Amino acid sequence: MINRLTGQLDFQDFQAQALALRSERQRVIASNIANADTPGYVARDFNFSQALRDATASLPRPPASGAASPTASNDLGAPIAGPLLDGGFGRLKPTTDLRYATPAQTNLDSNTVDMDRERAAFADNALKFEASLRFINGSVRTMTDAMKSPNQG
Repeated sequence: MINRLTGQLDFQDFQAQALALRSERQRVIASNIANADTPGYVARDFNFSQALRDATASLPRPPASGAASPTASNDLGAPIAGPLLDGGFGRLKPTTDLRYATPAQTNLDSNTVDMDRERAAFADNALKFEASLRFINGSVRTMTDAMKSPNQG
């Protein structure tokens, strides 16, 4: 039973990392939109999938089928959700490699913000942020329902 609980918490840590990165990407895109009329401003963005791979590289991997999980055994009194408790949800500081966006067309004021691209990226990122929140909420709801006794309903 504890193996399944730690597995769910590892999944939530992955989703928490994804949520923190989505939040950071939303901030970068909003900054681009805010500076759309600033002469000489160069739009920024980062590769989300690479940043997520880098952020989750230290997370424990699921064991091969039939093998015992090395993270399943837990010392008495040690927190099961160590990574979640250490960083605290929402306080994870993602490390992103910000890059300059390539301009679709040249402007006279050397501004590289393409509002159509930025709006589409903003909407796409907001949708994926909402999906990550729903995954986390559903997982937490499932765990709390599993911990209730049958008499609690």
